[in-house]
Amino acid sequence: MNTSDVTKQGVRGARPGREAVTGSAAVAGGDRRGRRRRGERAVVPEAEFRSYYGKPILNQIVWQAPDIAGYLFLGGLAGASSTLAAGAELTGRPALARALKYTALGGISGSLAALVHDLGRPARFLNMLRVFRPTSPMSVGSWLLVGYGPLAGAAAVTGATGLFPRIGRAATLGAGLAGPAVACYTAPLVCDTAVPSWHEGYREMPFVFVGSAAAAAGGMGMLAAPVEQAAPARRTAVIGSVLETAAATYMERRMGMVAEPYRQGRGGALMRVAKALTLAGAAGALLGHRSRALSAASGAALLAGSACTRFGVFWAGVQSAGEPKYTVVPQRRRLEKRRADGHGEPGGS
Repeated sequence: MNTSDVTKQGVRGARPGREAVTGSAAVAGGDRRGRRRRGERAVVPEAEFRSYYGKPILNQIVWQAPDIAGYLFLGGLAGASSTLAAGAELTGRPALARALKYTALGGISGSLAALVHDLGRPARFLNMLRVFRPTSPMSVGSWLLVGYGPLAGAAAVTGATGLFPRIGRAATLGAGLAGPAVACYTAPLVCDTAVPSWHEGYREMPFVFVGSAAAAAGGMGMLAAPVEQAAPARRTAVIGSVLETAAATYMERRMGMVAEPYRQGRGGALMRVAKALTLAGAAGALLGHRSRALSAASGAALLAGSACTRFGVFWAGVQSAGEPKYTVVPQRRRLEKRRADGHGEPGGS
């Protein structure tokens, strides 16, 4: 019960902290909507973020890691292998070109199989080809696979049989030109989602994927081709390893707290293994230009490192989607920055 009285001398019998505060005082010096004027300090501290009953804000990722991470890895390996095979074809390295053509066909076949398995049935993939939407990474990627797959297949078959050499050469060069797009389109595909650890990395993820794909293709060339023909593969492996490592490191630093899943849990463990394998493989590429055994071991390490990168990215996304703070806290920080810059609240007067 309120026992205070209003007298000429003021309020008598008031109990601090127990009286209701109304009007402008209730908004701590702000306007009637509760917004603070610039330069004024809040009376009530900011509430600590908690989601409703601790439930995730985003729908949980239902994709299976072997399907989606395998799709990302094999597609990148295929695209980069085609580009490296085209270079080997033009520079007179038939053993290297042939091995990479086979790799490209196997990679794109496995990637497409993983995608169709995730979709449930082939008809769902065919349904994506009914329209072409330049603003949709999935639509662009589907048409890219349809155009690239036959070229990679023709290059591999003609290389194996020796038939129709002109057609085979044209297919090899065509697949090589499409290879970079095949290697990197999956980066905007995963970043064009609400998954925090994917979406926030949209600037660097294409470089991570392209570098990872180049390292894997270079590793396959070192593993399958004789050392005297593997010089382009070694150079590609080193360049790809440096690009992947630098882009991933910068991405984690720029993303702040949203990058925590790349350093913690299953995703963090896979990313650490990927970095160790990639750097070890790159070192072997620099030192193993005369040793067949060292060249093959380094190539295997690069392939494994690239696969771990894709699986690490996948599991980091799963972890960030399941933790509400990675969705809400960055949004609040962007809103606070907007207020600090004097733009006010969205939709406010």
